[in-house]
Amino acid sequence: MTRTLTLGYSPCPNDTFIFYALIHGRIPLPGLAVRERLEDVETLNQLALSGALDLTKVSYHALGHLRSEYALLRSGGALGRGCGPLVISRGKTTMEALRGRRIAIPGRLTTANLLLQLYGEGYEDVLVLPFHEIMDAVAAGEAEAGVIIHESRFTFLDQGFVELCDLGRWWEEETGHPIPLGGILARRSLGAEMIGLIDRAIRSSLKYARAHPEETRAYIGHHAQELDNKVVASHIDLYVSDFSLNLGEEGVGAVEDLLRRAEERGLIPSCERPLFLS
Repeated sequence: MTRTLTLGYSPCPNDTFIFYALIHGRIPLPGLAVRERLEDVETLNQLALSGALDLTKVSYHALGHLRSEYALLRSGGALGRGCGPLVISRGKTTMEALRGRRIAIPGRLTTANLLLQLYGEGYEDVLVLPFHEIMDAVAAGEAEAGVIIHESRFTFLDQGFVELCDLGRWWEEETGHPIPLGGILARRSLGAEMIGLIDRAIRSSLKYARAHPEETRAYIGHHAQELDNKVVASHIDLYVSDFSLNLGEEGVGAVEDLLRRAEERGLIPSCERPLFLS
């Protein structure tokens, strides 16, 4: 009998690139089938909080609220350097001037929001929107500034916005760590053996995509918010790194430090359970 597991990830090119082979049967999973659900990252965060998914991509901010029920996998995530969220506005201003002003964010449990809150106090007045609506909201004056992620990083200058702060650069300079954006979680109830099998399968799926990039293009293009081929390629280059194959000691250290700092600020609950089961 085949057991079906639900897997949530975003329609962004980095996720569809990583999971293409797994979803399309290129990676053997004896006795298992995987049914995908593609949603924006904040929807995935909320679905995980409700326990709706067996496996899912989430923001590392959300992981801080999910550690009791979910374990982190070592493959499939987004963690790297030079890939952090940006704070943008319509005109020149400063981060200091934004304290107490409304800022559009791509979800309360996104790492983008967590980095904003860790940057300093006074940024609690937020307007929560899907990531692709943030620049329109800032342009319309619904927020003084916005925190942008994903494809918006590559298009905001062309649309006349000004960069106020690279929160990823701030994190790297503050901590020396790469930026933990999102990771893949598995229900702890699946058990260490199955979680290890899935972790290895995701790693194999990414290796397959790197070896057969042409094969993935139609699937990626079908789901991409930004259909420009150069933007899609830039997105994958930026968000899919060797950390996506395996977090390694450096990646694990970055995640642990992010969670520790968030706990100290009271932004996530403390948890004694280990991050990993496999």
